[in-house]
Amino acid sequence: MADSGRVKHTSPSESPHSGRKKAQQSPGSRTRYQVNAPGHCFRKVTLTKPTFCHHCSDFIWGLVGFICEVCNFMSHEKCLKHVRTVCSCMTPTLVRVPVAHCFGPAGQKRRFCCVCRKHLEGSSALRCEVCELHVHSDCAPFSCSDCRLCHQDGTQDYDTKHHHHWREGNMASGARCEVCRRTCGSSDALSGMRCEWCGLTAHASCYITVRPECSMGRLHNMILHPGCVRICSRNFSKMHLFRICEDSQCELDNLDDVDSLTPPVAAKDNQASQDTGKQTLKVFDGDDAVKRNQFRLVSIPRIIKNEEVVEAALRAFYLPDEPQDYELQVQGQHPALLTDDIINRNGTPDDKSVFKDYAPDAWLLRAKPRDSEVLKIYAGWLKHGVAYSSITVGKESTVDWSIKEVLTQLDKQDENTENFNLVEVYMNSKQVQRQVLTGQELLLDKLQEIRKVSLRQMNQTRFYIVENRNRVVQVNLLLGGLPVQLSKVEYAGLLKTHLEIKDHLVTITQVYSTQGAVVLQISCFSEAERIFMLAKDSSIDGKQLTSLVIPQITTSKLPRGGCPLLVYVNPKSGGLKGRELLYNFRKVLNPHQVFELTNGGPLAGLHTFSEVPRFRILVCGGDGTVGWVLGVLEAIRHKLACPEPAIGIIPLGTGNDLARVLRWGTGYSGEDPYSVLLSLDEAEEVEMDRWTILLDAQEMTEDGKENGFLEPPKIVHMNNYFGLGIDAELSLDFHQAREEEPGKFNSRFHNKGVYVKVGLQKLSHTRSLHKVIKLQVDKQDVELPSIEGLIFLNIPSWGSGADLWGSDSDSRYGKPRIDDNMLEVVGVTGVVHMGQVQGGLRSGIRIAQGTYIRITVTKPIPVQVDGEPWIQSPGQIIISAAGPKVRMLRKCKSKQKKQPSGAQKEGRSESPAPGEGAH
Repeated sequence: MADSGRVKHTSPSESPHSGRKKAQQSPGSRTRYQVNAPGHCFRKVTLTKPTFCHHCSDFIWGLVGFICEVCNFMSHEKCLKHVRTVCSCMTPTLVRVPVAHCFGPAGQKRRFCCVCRKHLEGSSALRCEVCELHVHSDCAPFSCSDCRLCHQDGTQDYDTKHHHHWREGNMASGARCEVCRRTCGSSDALSGMRCEWCGLTAHASCYITVRPECSMGRLHNMILHPGCVRICSRNFSKMHLFRICEDSQCELDNLDDVDSLTPPVAAKDNQASQDTGKQTLKVFDGDDAVKRNQFRLVSIPRIIKNEEVVEAALRAFYLPDEPQDYELQVQGQHPALLTDDIINRNGTPDDKSVFKDYAPDAWLLRAKPRDSEVLKIYAGWLKHGVAYSSITVGKESTVDWSIKEVLTQLDKQDENTENFNLVEVYMNSKQVQRQVLTGQELLLDKLQEIRKVSLRQMNQTRFYIVENRNRVVQVNLLLGGLPVQLSKVEYAGLLKTHLEIKDHLVTITQVYSTQGAVVLQISCFSEAERIFMLAKDSSIDGKQLTSLVIPQITTSKLPRGGCPLLVYVNPKSGGLKGRELLYNFRKVLNPHQVFELTNGGPLAGLHTFSEVPRFRILVCGGDGTVGWVLGVLEAIRHKLACPEPAIGIIPLGTGNDLARVLRWGTGYSGEDPYSVLLSLDEAEEVEMDRWTILLDAQEMTEDGKENGFLEPPKIVHMNNYFGLGIDAELSLDFHQAREEEPGKFNSRFHNKGVYVKVGLQKLSHTRSLHKVIKLQVDKQDVELPSIEGLIFLNIPSWGSGADLWGSDSDSRYGKPRIDDNMLEVVGVTGVVHMGQVQGGLRSGIRIAQGTYIRITVTKPIPVQVDGEPWIQSPGQIIISAAGPKVRMLRKCKSKQKKQPSGAQKEGRSESPAPGEGAH
C-alpha cells in the first residue's frame, strides 16, 4: 500500500506535551498529542463516567484522560509515552500473511470490539469462528484479513517457522504477563495481548520482547500444526474450507454496509445536531460506496475549517493519511471545497464561504491527484529477511519496471524479471482477493483507480512480488450420500451421469462403499468449484448428496512425538452447548481438526487423518453419537494408518452412561475447553468390549398372517446395553415424542421429565415378557423369571448412571468389567422396579453372564440398542463379540495442579525456561 501516515513519531524520552500541535483558530480545532504508536490522534477529554486505561488496564482516577479520536483508545497521561498498541487504522500494516475471517453471531460473554474498542451489545455483534476477533457489524468492513494461518495454501510457500499470532484484549481478567508476571487482562477495557495458538499473554509494551517463534504451548502434542496441513483454497471461502455450516451463521449479506439510514432517521439526526450546535454529514469514500449507498456519518461543528472536516472524515473511515492529500466533493458534483473555505450554516458573512445558507449533507471523500508516491511491495515468498521494499512510482512507472527495482533491492538483480509477477492483494475481512497485474500497466494509475473505487479498499490493499511458476492444482472433495456397496466403476458412472464429471480432470482416489462415499482428486479449480456446488444441490435415489473440501496432512512434517486430536462435535446434543463447544475447539485447536457431525458425519475426519500414524479422537455428544463414530471407525479401520485410535468423550446427551463409566462426568456443564483438553492429554487408555447383534426375523407378518416374504438380517453394534420389553418401550415413546416436537428436547432436565411422564403411563403393564421370549446363554437354556424387561449390560451403568447389576458379591458371577468379554443379563419387573433401581433402592434381577447370547422372540416386541429403539419382528437375535476391543480414554482420578489465576483459561502455555521466553 502507499506509504503515508497522519501522526509523526516522537522519541520515547519526550514528554507527551512536547509533541503538542499548535492550536488552530477555528472553533472545531483541538489540541492533539503525539505518541510512539502509529496512527493514534490523542486529545485531552474530561471524564464523566468510570473509565479504564487501555494501556495498563488500571482505573483512571480524576477527571482528565486522553482518547484517540480514531479508535477510542483511552489512556492515562502518564501512560501516553509508553503506548505501543497501534491504532485500528494501522492494523493492515501488521498483517504477516493475509487470511480472511469467518464471521458468525457473537456469543453471550462480555466482549469488546477490536476496531472501535467499545463494548459489544445487541444482536449486531459478530465474532470470527476461528480466532478471537470480535466486532460490531458496522465495524467489520474496517477490520482486515488478520485471522490465524491454519494451513499452507496449495499454491503458495510460507516460512517454515511458525510465529505467534497476537490478538489484543478479550482475555480473562486474571491473565498474567509472561514477561513481567503482572496482571495484563481486563474485563473493563480492550487491554493486553494474547497469542491465539499457545495462549501466551503479555502487556502491549511487553509482548514485543517475546521471541517470535511459537511453541504451541502445553497442547502442542494434540494441535494439528498448520505447517503440515495443505489445501488448495482458491475459489473456496473459509466457511467451505473449515466445513462451517452456513445455517449456523447469521445473515451477513449486508456486512459491508457501513451505515444505511433512512431519510426520516437522518432528518431526526440533523434536527438533533442543530440543537447541539453541530451538523451531521453523510460521507462516502468512493464510487462503490455511492453505488451501494454505504456511508459514514460525521458530526462536526457548524463553523469549522474544511481541512478539519476532511480529517474528521478520514478518522471515520479509519484512514491514517494526511488530510492535505484529500478533498471533499459534493456528492454528485465535481467542485471541491478549498482548504481555506469555511462551512457556515448560520449564514455568517464571509467572502471565502462557499455555502452561506446551506451546506449539502452528502459528500464524497476523494484523494487528490499525485505525480508520484512511495509504494511498498512485499516479498511473496516471505522467507526473505526484508518484509517489504519501498519504491517511488511516477506517471511512467510500469509493473515490469517496479519488479526490476524490487529485485535489485532484494539482491536478486540477476534474476529474469519474466519469472516474477506483481500481485494486487485486497485484504478484506471476509475474503482475500488477488489479481495479477500486467507488465505494462501503470502503477500510479492503478493506485488512483483503487482510491476512486474505495479509499477503504486502498488502505487494505497490498502489492506482492511472487515467483511465476507452474504449481500443481490438487483439490480433494469428499462426496457422500451415494448408494452403498457399489464398485469404483459404478460410482464413476453414477457421478458422470448426475454431476457430469470430466475424466481428464477428476480422479476417484478412495472409495468407502460401506458409507456410500468417494474421494475425488481434481486438477482444476473451476471444475472443483462446479462439482462442489452442484453436488450440494443434487440427490441420488432421493438422498441428498454432501460435498466437503478435505485438507491434506503431510505426515512427514508432523512434529516428532505428536499425537494430534481429531474432534467430533454433535451441535444438536446438549442444546446450545454443542454449538459453543464447536466454536471453542476451533479457536483453541486448528479448525482443520474439528468436525461437525451434522455436516458429513464421522467419515470426513477419519479420511483426513487416514495417513496420520498416531492420533486420538474426542467425541462431544451423547452415547448415540459415540456409537456412531465407533461404527464408522470399525467399518474403515483397515484403511487407517492408526487403526485403533483412543477415544475420549465430552458428554452432551441425556444418559451419558459410557461417559460416567470413563469418569468424564454426568454431563457437560460449561467447563473450560482448555481444562478438558489437559485432562484428555493426561487420560489413561483402557480397552472396552464391543458386541454385534444379529437380528434375523423369520417372516414379516401383518395382522398375524404370514405374507411369505423373508426380511433380510439386520446387524447392529452395541457399546453400552441392549434391552427388550418395558425398558425399550419407554425409549420408543420418548423417541416418538422427540420426533414430534424436536425443539423442546434441548435440555437434560426436560428429557428426563418426559421419561418420567411416559413411565407413569406404563404402570399397569403385566409381567409377561418371559412368555414371549426364550433365552440361551453360552448354548445353555436359561429359565426366565416373571419379568417385564430384559437388559444385557456391557458397562456398569444404565439409565443415567444406575447400577442395575448391583454391588453385592455373588459366587456365581464375576465382577463386571468393560473389558471382560462378558455380558451381564438382568431383568426388571416393571416401571416401579426401574424407578427403584435409578433411585438406588434396589438392583435388578441377576439372570446370567456370558459371551454368546441367543434370544428367540415369538411376537413383535420393543427393543433398544444404546438408546435407539424400534419394534422388532419375531425371529432370532444373536449377540456375540464384535472383533477387536476398542480403546477408550478414561479420566485420571488425580487432580491437576492448580494454575495461577487466569492461566488455566487463557494461558495455554508453559512458562519458558529462563532465557527462552524473552530476549
